[in-house]
Amino acid sequence: MGYTPEMKELIKRVEATRAERVEKTKRGEYFTPMTLDQREDVLSKFHPDYMPEGRVAVRYGQNKGDVYPEEVVACLESYPRINPDSVDLKALETKTTDVLVIGAGGAGTSAALIAAQKGLKVILATKLRHGDANTVMAEGGIQGADHEVDSPYYHYLDCIGGGHFTNKPELVAALTHDAPIVLNWLEKLGMMFDKKPDGRMLVRHGGGTCRKRMHSAGDMTGSEIMRVLRDEARSRTDSIDIMEFTAAVEIFKDSKGRVSGALMYNLETEEYMVVKAKAVVVATGGNGRLHIQGFACTNHYGATADGLVLAYRAGAAFDFLHSTQYHPTGAAYPEQNVGLLITEKVRGLGANLLNINGEQFVFEREPRDVESAAIIRECIERGNGIRTPVGRLGVWLDSPMIEMLDGPGTVEKELPAKFMQFIRYGIDIRKEPMLIYPTLHYQNGGIRINAHTETGVPGLFAAGEVTGGVHGENRLMGNSLLDVTVFGRRAGARAFDYIQNFDGDIGELGLDHVREVMKELDALKDVPKERIGPMLLPDYTTPEVRQHQLTAHYEGTMR
Repeated sequence: MGYTPEMKELIKRVEATRAERVEKTKRGEYFTPMTLDQREDVLSKFHPDYMPEGRVAVRYGQNKGDVYPEEVVACLESYPRINPDSVDLKALETKTTDVLVIGAGGAGTSAALIAAQKGLKVILATKLRHGDANTVMAEGGIQGADHEVDSPYYHYLDCIGGGHFTNKPELVAALTHDAPIVLNWLEKLGMMFDKKPDGRMLVRHGGGTCRKRMHSAGDMTGSEIMRVLRDEARSRTDSIDIMEFTAAVEIFKDSKGRVSGALMYNLETEEYMVVKAKAVVVATGGNGRLHIQGFACTNHYGATADGLVLAYRAGAAFDFLHSTQYHPTGAAYPEQNVGLLITEKVRGLGANLLNINGEQFVFEREPRDVESAAIIRECIERGNGIRTPVGRLGVWLDSPMIEMLDGPGTVEKELPAKFMQFIRYGIDIRKEPMLIYPTLHYQNGGIRINAHTETGVPGLFAAGEVTGGVHGENRLMGNSLLDVTVFGRRAGARAFDYIQNFDGDIGELGLDHVREVMKELDALKDVPKERIGPMLLPDYTTPEVRQHQLTAHYEGTMR
C-alpha cells in the first residue's frame, strides 16, 4: 500500500529540510522549549482534558460532584451484572486463598510474586490471558536513576514538574526511591536490558527528564518485563493459582467492613464462582477502550475501567480521574495502524516532528500533554496538518533522521517492532517519515492509595494504572512500567503485613454495599437498567451488525 502519491509529494518537503535539521541536531541546536506560560496556554486551549465538552459530574458515592469524562461516569453509574438478591452464593463453586489479585499485567503479577515470596497463597485472576495487559504493549522504556550523574532526587523533581506539581509527594517519593531496586530485581529475574559493550545499562532521555535514565529492551520493553514476570509467576505452582478468562464482577465485604473476596465470572463457561480471600489487590489497568472523546487508543482489549467500578462500589475513592493522557505520537496512517503507539523513543533517538511544510513547530521532548496539545494546535488552529485519504489529520515524525544521526541499521536495532509494523504496509520508516496524531494512552487518575497501596477500605489494595496520584495530571514516559512494578511489589508486601494482623477467619460474603449502590442509582431515575458494569469487554458492534445478530437470534429461537 504505502503512502499515496499526494502524500509522497508532501514528503519531499520533509526531505528538503532534513539535512539542515540533522546538522543542527548534531550541533546540539534544538527547537526552543516552551516556557511554563506557553505550556499552560497551549494546554488550556487544545488539550482534551481542558475542554468542557464531554465531561459530567458523578452523582453518587465518595466522589459525588467531581467532574470526569462522560464515558467514565457512565461506567460508575451502572447497575451490577448480578442482583445480590438473586444469587445463592453458597451454591456456587468456591475457592479460598490468602490474597486474590484481580488483573494479571505488570502490577498484578508483581503483587502476586511478592506475596507468594512471603509465604502467602495467591489466586491471580485475569479476564483474558495471563499478560494480556497494557504492560506488554508498552514500548519505550522504564525510568530509574541508577547512573552516577543521576539520583532519585532528580527523578522526583522531573515527575513533580511533569505532573504540573499536582502529584501526591509520598507516592512520587516511593516511585523514585524504589526505581533502582526494581531495575535490579527485573534483571535478576532475567530481563534483557539494552546495554553498552562494557555491560553498563544504556540509558536515554525521555520527555520532561533532566537526566538520561530511560532503560529499554529495544522498543518492546513492556513485553520483556511481562515475559520475566509471567515466567516467574507461572513457575510458582505451589503458591500462585492463575485463573485465566475469569473476571471479577463484585467485591465482597464482611460485617466489619473488611474485604472478604470477590464474585468471579468465567467468560468461557459463563458461570459464576466465589473466591474467598483475606486481602484483595485490584490491578485491572486503565480505561482506554472507553475511547474518551472518540479518540483512538493504544490500549489492550480489556482496558474497560472494571477496577474503578469494583473499588468505587466497595467504598474506595478516586484521585485525578478527570485526567487522561493522550500520547503525542499515535499512528495516523495507514488506517490499519491507527492509534498504534509510536514510542517516545523515536523522538529520543532524534526524530523531529514536522508540519505539512516540513517545518518544526515544537520541541520534541516536551511533557506528553504539552506535546499532544501542540500537535492538535498545529493541525486544527494553524491548518498545517497532513490529511489522510479518509480525512484524518496528522503531522510527520521524521524517523529517517535516526540513521543519519546514529548510522545505518539503527532503526531496525532500536525500533524492530515499529519497523515491522510499518513495512508490512509498504512504509519503510528508515526512508520515509511516519504520520502521527495524539492517541488515548493512559488513565492518569484512579483509585486513591497511599504509599503502601492501601485504599482506605480494610483489606483492599490497588496498584498500577488503576490508581491515581503518583503521576498527578500528566505522566512522564517510562514511569508507567515503573509504576506497575514498584506499587505491584508494594501491594504484595502490604497485603502480607495486613494478613499477619488479620483477626479471626475470613468473614461472611456480604454484598450490602452493592445493594446501597443500586438504591442510589434508582434514586437518580435516569440510569438505564440495561447499563451494566463492570463492562468487561468493549462492544464494537455496528448498528447494522447488531440488528443482524438480533434477527439471527430471533429466527433461531423460532425454529
